[in-house]
Amino acid sequence: MTMMTMKRRTLLQGALLAPLGAAAAAAAGGRKVLRTAMNSAEVGFDPPQVSDQTSVQVNAHIFEAPLAYDYLARPAKLVPLTAAALPEVSDNFTRFVVTLRPGIFFAEHPAFGGRPRELVAADYVYSIKRYYDPRIKTEHLYVYETARLLGLSELRAAAIKDKQPFDYDRPVAGLRALDRYRFEIRLAAPDPRFVHVLASGNYAAALAREVVEQAPDGDVMAHPVGTGPFRLKSWRRGSLVVLERNPGFREQYFEAEPAPGDAQGQAIARHLQGRRLPLLDEVHLSIITESQPRWLAFVGGELDLLELPTEMAPHALPRGQLAPALARRGVHAYASYGGDIRFSYFNLDDAQIGGITPERVALRRAITLAYDNEAELRLIYKGQGVLAQSMLPPAVYGYDPELRSEAGRSDAARAQALLDLYGYDRRDAEGYRTHPDGSRLALRKAGTTDARQRQLNELWKKRMDAVGLRMEFEQATFGELIKKSLAGQLQIWGYTWSIGSPDGDFFLGMAYGPNAGQSNDAHFRLPAFDRLYERQHVMPDGPERLALMREANRLMLAYMPYQVHAHTLRVDMCQPGVQGFMRHPLTRDWWRYVDVPEQRA
Repeated sequence: MTMMTMKRRTLLQGALLAPLGAAAAAAAGGRKVLRTAMNSAEVGFDPPQVSDQTSVQVNAHIFEAPLAYDYLARPAKLVPLTAAALPEVSDNFTRFVVTLRPGIFFAEHPAFGGRPRELVAADYVYSIKRYYDPRIKTEHLYVYETARLLGLSELRAAAIKDKQPFDYDRPVAGLRALDRYRFEIRLAAPDPRFVHVLASGNYAAALAREVVEQAPDGDVMAHPVGTGPFRLKSWRRGSLVVLERNPGFREQYFEAEPAPGDAQGQAIARHLQGRRLPLLDEVHLSIITESQPRWLAFVGGELDLLELPTEMAPHALPRGQLAPALARRGVHAYASYGGDIRFSYFNLDDAQIGGITPERVALRRAITLAYDNEAELRLIYKGQGVLAQSMLPPAVYGYDPELRSEAGRSDAARAQALLDLYGYDRRDAEGYRTHPDGSRLALRKAGTTDARQRQLNELWKKRMDAVGLRMEFEQATFGELIKKSLAGQLQIWGYTWSIGSPDGDFFLGMAYGPNAGQSNDAHFRLPAFDRLYERQHVMPDGPERLALMREANRLMLAYMPYQVHAHTLRVDMCQPGVQGFMRHPLTRDWWRYVDVPEQRA
């Protein structure tokens, strides 16, 4: 793997073979329907309020940010989406002016009075302000607070202090519409990479104020209306999300720049060049939480496109090659390393494991040493990934390929020695270690209820028992766990985070003190780290910034607010007849490019 690139390898190449498989049975009457599935239930469809992968995936096709990334270019390349061009940047990266393309319309909605409603600059001003509204529960406010948009934090603070509704109409210096199609963002300090925020559908998506304010019972999450290529047709919560082509979507024609040696990208470019998007009439997204039923649905032709469940890798990819039975059917498999990091966090506000005193740091480091990431990757994830050494994935700026850390190895003997040295040498009546003062010590790890989580819990229990640490578990849905995490109610929890920008600043920001309760799930607060983070944040890329990033990264490893596990190898399986799909390392806006055969009545 190389920094700032996504390593890709095509496991099966060649002509698409008949029969057309799942795509042929997907729909009737000349319609194109893509059927796919996710492994976790959606929370809802309001960008500020969600961060789970399923909701974000759906939102990426309903809402649009001003910018996007070229679908095929590697390394990632910013391109205009609803903007007419890339932003004008001035005043040492503190002023950004975005000019929108005229003639872009929101999907039809009664709130618009039966008339088409054009996207205007004021929509982005309103949508960004929503992140500051205290009534909206979001874990993404840090994105803008870190960038320090002038006047908006003060506007939020006034609403909280006065216990009044957030004043969306009050002018602020940091965010304003200059005219119908131009809006301006002003920052208190330089932010050379802020432009990437404007390419995130989860941070800079345009919503219409009248739709939000007229949502039935205020339930914005169930009534998404955007300018994107699809709109929500139906929704059975936790079961099926159906998107349909937005009939008012503008004329958008495929353009992309694949690398010269990229065979998959070049093939997609040939197939899609000059075609109007989107190509699909509908997308049916099923929620199938268990791996085996999800895989059987693909094998049985009920799904056209699926990320391979890692547990099924030995069956689908024996010895790294596509299984002969799948190859004979014309199934294609594409593997990629993007910017994913699978990790667990320790809540440093928790009475059992929190704090930054030497004995608590030693406890967290001992837990990390006692656990076996290699066994987790080999036994549970079937080798589909590489061991992580820190929170910075290979695809981001700041990654250190030479770094080796405690997280990348298991050493139970050293874990025991650390625990003994720092006062955890006493045992209770059941043989488990106590705190240095003799009080009960219990680790409590949160997780979902699926089969993989049960395997993970067994491994955690076995490894912690081996060093005398009591391990307990609590279970809930992913959405419930997110709510508890934001409220600081979980002691230890883990999941996978995928990057939305080709820079390591986001992952360092997960340990930045002011982000506690948002991206900083660990509630880690260390002034020395905060100073390093703030210094690197305002610097342009170069040796000085890189040195500060790596110093900050080492502080995270030393204090261990996060325990890293692995970077995921994702394998996407496509039935014959599915064309145009290519996983992008930074975005999830894929379905507008996917093509399936047209169906006969």
